Amino acid sequence: MSDLFWLTDAQMARLEPFFPKSHGKPRVDDRRVLSGIIFINRNGLRWRDAPSAYGPHKTLYNRWKRWSDRGIFTRMMAGL
Repeated sequence: MSDLFWLTDAQMARLEPFFPKSHGKPRVDDRRVLSGIIFINRNGLRWRDAPSAYGPHKTLYNRWKRWSDRGIFTRMMAGL
């Protein structure tokens, strides 16, 4: 699938200040996961229909759920 969405370096630089600090083991690649979350939401797909280039659909969902519950996406939108 050649029409996948990927965040640019400039976009990632603007978003990084909003990321929570990693405790313990490092998080899965933020760019890959956030790009996958955006792709899913943009296209109205189910999590399980995420292209494999974004990694396991469970990882995408878990990050979206955790960060949503903690208000991280809300702070990102307000900060941008």
